[in-house]
Amino acid sequence: MSSTVQTDFFTVVRERHSVKHYDAAHKLSEQEIKELLEIANSAPSAWNLQHWKFLAITDQTAKAKLLPIAYSQTQVVEASVVVAILGDLQANLKAEAVFEPDVQAGLLSEEVKANLVGQIEYTYANVPTAPRDEAIRNASLAAMQLMLAAKAKGLDSCPLGGYDADKFVEAFGVPARYVPVMLVAIGKAATPARPSVRLPVEQTIFWNLELSKKLAQSDF
Repeated sequence: MSSTVQTDFFTVVRERHSVKHYDAAHKLSEQEIKELLEIANSAPSAWNLQHWKFLAITDQTAKAKLLPIAYSQTQVVEASVVVAILGDLQANLKAEAVFEPDVQAGLLSEEVKANLVGQIEYTYANVPTAPRDEAIRNASLAAMQLMLAAKAKGLDSCPLGGYDADKFVEAFGVPARYVPVMLVAIGKAATPARPSVRLPVEQTIFWNLELSKKLAQSDF
C-alpha cells in the first residue's frame, strides 16, 4: 500500500462498500496500520475526550481465535487486519490530560478548563446513560473515519457488528473500562463488494417542524 494514494473525497465515500471476501495473501505493515489509525484518531469527539481505543489484530492465531466469536465470518481471517473499536466508559478521566496542554500553550484559561472539567464530571456522575452513549457514539465516528481512510489508500473494509461481545471481552482480555463497539476488517478485496440499495433521500430527510406529521404519514 502506498501512503500517497489519494482520490476525491466524494469518490471515496461513494465507492466505499462493505467487502466480504479478502485476499488473504495481502499483508499490511505495522507502519501502514499506524497510518490508518492516526487518521481514525483525528476523528471528532465530545469535549475532545477521544473515547476510543484500537485493538489491531494481525496475527493468524489471534484471527483464528476471533473467528468463532464473529460467528465464522471469514473476513476476520482473510483481511489484512481486523481492528476492534473499543469505547471508553471512563473517558472523563482523560479531561486533565486533554485540556492541560492547551492551558500551557495559552490557548485555554484555567477558568475555562475548570468549567469544562466540571461539565464533564457532572454529566458522567449524573446522567446514567452518558458513559456508554458517549463511548459508542464517539468511537463510531473514529470507526467511520478509519474505513474512509482505508478506501482513500486503495484498501477495502467491512464493519462487523455481528459477534459475541462477551466472548470477545473474555478472549482478548478487554478491561471493564472499555465496551466493544464494532470490528472493522481491512484489506484487499478478493471479490468486489455488492453495492447496497439506498432509499431515496426524500424518504430520509425532513425539514424544520414537519417531522412528526411526515413520519405519521410514512411507512418508513
